[in-house]
Amino acid sequence: MSSELSAFVSDTTPGRGALRPARSWLHSDAPSRSLNGPWRFRLSPTATAAEDFTDEGFDDRGWDSIPVPSHWVLEGDGANGRPIYTNIRFPFPIDPPHVPDENPTGDYRRHFDLPAEWSDAERVVLRFDGVESLFTVWVNGVGIGAASGSRLAHEFDVTSAVRPGDNVVAVRVHQWSAASYVEDQDQWWLPGIFRDVTLIARPAGGIEDVWLRTSFDHGRGRVDGEVTAEASAFPVTLRIPELGVEQVWATAAEVAPVDVAEVQPWSAERPRLYDATVSTAAESITLRVGFRTVEIRGDRFLVNGRRVVFHGVNRHETHPERGRVFDEQHAREDLARMKRFNVNAIRTSHYPPHPRLLDLADELGFWVVLECDLETHGFDKVDWVGNPSDDPAWREAYLDRIRRTVERDKNHPSIVIWSLGNEAGTGSNLAAMSAWVHARDAERPVHYEGDYTGEYTDIYSRMYASVPETEEIGSDDARSTLMNCTPAQSARQRGKPFILCEYAHAMGNGPGAFDQYEELVHRHPRLHGGFVWEWRDHGILAETPDGTPYYAYGGDFGEVVHDGNFVMDGMLLSNDVPTPSLHEYKAVVQPIRFVFDGDKVAISNLRHSADTSDLRFRWRVEHDGTPVDAGDLEVPLVTAGESGLVPLPRIPVSPDAETWLTIDAVLAEATAWAPEGHVVATAQLDRSARRPVPAVRHRTGWRPDEGTLTLGTAGFVGGSLVQLAGRPVTGPRLELFRAPTDNDEGASDGVEESDASVAGVSSADLWRRDGLHRLTTRRLSVERTADALRTLDKVSAADSALSVMVESVWSVEGDELELRVEIEPSGGWRTVWPRIGIRFELPDGTAPVDGAEWFGLGPHESYPDSLRAARTGRFSAGIDDLSVDYARPQETGHRSRLRHLTLRSGDAEVLRITAVPDRHGRRPGFTLSRHTPQQIAAAGHPFELPDTTTSHLIVDAAQHGLGSRACGPDVWPEFALRPEARTIRLRIAGV
Repeated sequence: MSSELSAFVSDTTPGRGALRPARSWLHSDAPSRSLNGPWRFRLSPTATAAEDFTDEGFDDRGWDSIPVPSHWVLEGDGANGRPIYTNIRFPFPIDPPHVPDENPTGDYRRHFDLPAEWSDAERVVLRFDGVESLFTVWVNGVGIGAASGSRLAHEFDVTSAVRPGDNVVAVRVHQWSAASYVEDQDQWWLPGIFRDVTLIARPAGGIEDVWLRTSFDHGRGRVDGEVTAEASAFPVTLRIPELGVEQVWATAAEVAPVDVAEVQPWSAERPRLYDATVSTAAESITLRVGFRTVEIRGDRFLVNGRRVVFHGVNRHETHPERGRVFDEQHAREDLARMKRFNVNAIRTSHYPPHPRLLDLADELGFWVVLECDLETHGFDKVDWVGNPSDDPAWREAYLDRIRRTVERDKNHPSIVIWSLGNEAGTGSNLAAMSAWVHARDAERPVHYEGDYTGEYTDIYSRMYASVPETEEIGSDDARSTLMNCTPAQSARQRGKPFILCEYAHAMGNGPGAFDQYEELVHRHPRLHGGFVWEWRDHGILAETPDGTPYYAYGGDFGEVVHDGNFVMDGMLLSNDVPTPSLHEYKAVVQPIRFVFDGDKVAISNLRHSADTSDLRFRWRVEHDGTPVDAGDLEVPLVTAGESGLVPLPRIPVSPDAETWLTIDAVLAEATAWAPEGHVVATAQLDRSARRPVPAVRHRTGWRPDEGTLTLGTAGFVGGSLVQLAGRPVTGPRLELFRAPTDNDEGASDGVEESDASVAGVSSADLWRRDGLHRLTTRRLSVERTADALRTLDKVSAADSALSVMVESVWSVEGDELELRVEIEPSGGWRTVWPRIGIRFELPDGTAPVDGAEWFGLGPHESYPDSLRAARTGRFSAGIDDLSVDYARPQETGHRSRLRHLTLRSGDAEVLRITAVPDRHGRRPGFTLSRHTPQQIAAAGHPFELPDTTTSHLIVDAAQHGLGSRACGPDVWPEFALRPEARTIRLRIAGV
């Protein structure tokens, strides 16, 4: 068997030997033993190492110990190799089905004890829930079998090989195999036995498999049971005690649907589950049953008769220390966090997760798109030549993968759609998978994004469609054709429900335009929402040589080929910290909508099926961010899909301060995922009295001057600021550059871009081309009057004739100092700018500026196309907390629509700044950081940022939007910052 199994490395056959058919992952009272724990381990550089280790008497005392489950590249501090990250590229030659001889191969051994009482078992089964990528099993020196399908479950019949007492199991795992060609998901390549290993005693008269299909119809439920068991196992009894169900089936022929007169339905909002058992005399299976009916009616996807809108995320299994090793406590908190941020759906990108995750999804409530372990994206490099998806030699491998996906997880009510996989081109093997699913499960529809013309799937799906294209899909415009479709195919696809299986690529700072996609969902019922790419960053915790921890990405482990930080594309950082994009997402998709109308507010319940009985509505009034009144809003019960009009409370309006009313919908009671009082939705109403903007005082009598003087609290030398409120301060310096975001670094595709883009070139490259990161200044003039100073500067970059004129006027206005900066670009600028701002340097001295209090938008950073999570109020934060610790340093920390800003050093106030609106009523934003944009742009990781003795305050008249161009659409034109004249006015007071 040894030579046969060695050849299997380049064989497309999914398994061989005593491999058993796929079945459900069941909670059974049959005896079992976990084989998790320490195993002996040896790593070889090739797949041709001797198989002597399979013998019972082999001496493995010289081997290392490794925990199972784990990935060997995350153990041994590099001694066992390193992780590899690729998005699309194969980290080996494209030579299907062959892989290189240089194929790291891990040999595992452990002893286990077989209880004497297991001698009564009909079979002994050895189950592996996840091994990457190909593995071979021996027990007591006997070859058992081999299998591939890394994120799939495999069971082997080892009955003939085991004995009471001591036994030895040996497993050989190859990092690369033919299976690697169909497991090219955007993720780390992490070999090893990374999920549970279990030994199971299957009793005579036991239950081989169970499927309890359920349905719901106007309060009535039905259980349609499928029991796989020998005739001798019957009678079989189904019990659902809470519903009074006790159905005995004497023979397999008697198994029939059971009707239940009155049940509560299961939904993602109210995940009602009922405990059920299916029993024989020898075994009892426990399940949690949820009653729900999934159907497609026309172009609507319905659960329990109501349209579903997916506010979803793509979820990889990833942890910075464990990789894909499952930790239930961490997973539960991860899903609870999703619920707290209004996520209601999960696409299991791009493979089945650990089965316990789906138990949690059933319990906490999510719509799940369960995806098969399949992706062949690397064949895009060769124009899909040799792609396995249309090669008959791979047919059985494809069918085995979908069978193992569906059979393992078929009992979960949370799973409402089966997905064939991701980015595997198209072809007859995918069509065969779809046909198998339709024959096996007639209720749940089939999804696969790559079936653009809808030949074999039930749902129209796209990734990263722009807002205009998504609107076109949602409309009934028969004259327009969809991507890669004929008019007839377009009509067919428009007759189906549509989802964005991936959109709003959440890489680094961004994305923008969540709200534009959400608006389309409510305008076009065919559009059923989508799944953000993706939930969390995949950083791997690492250390620099001096012990500084950081989160590593592609290239940090010396990979030959890699895709850099493209693996850091989540709304959650690797250390579980929500990014501002997650807060933005929560605000955009909140299930309660508030529309203010005079002295009333319309409250709309956008939920699928839950009414508002679980919510309480609180209000508060603030004057310039200071609370002055609060209470509870009396809101009648609002059912799902309905609205109610509610009177607003009396709002005390201040003539001297901004007046803001805030309404929060909060949980009335604690849930499994959030405490009582958790904010589900919020809205603000501006009731401020109009106040005039201070006019610019016209001055005459300007005369040339050397510019060395004192004005109020400011000191100047040569027309340049050197001191402010008794401390050294320099500025204002024109700042047009921002440390490029990952979206800024995304290359343009030349389609629907924001402004003057160049195909194949990123905005960041254009900014660097124009020298925005290396501007120089030439002073043209310095003038003064008795209480004012005016300078005129020309700002430009080397090797460029483009320029910006900057006029700065400092003046004493009462007991304050006003700075007015007029910024005017020359003609000839051909692209968007990242920002239009001014920068001040605040050296530490004896009191470093290390925090800020402000009245404006907060508490999180905000940008023109990412403002929905921001609210107007008074906030404070330390300087380090004002920035987000993105894995690759980039633009961060901008707070929009500033009114007042106080800079602090410890507990002491340093400067007070009031932002005066420009003549169009526009307010600036601010960023306070320990590093300049140029320093941030030069760093590949946070630890590469230099030590600093200066704080940097940037006040921006405007910022460019964020967009999603790292993998998706550019900044929407409305939020693109074109070179233009802008004014910044600040009133400054020392403390």
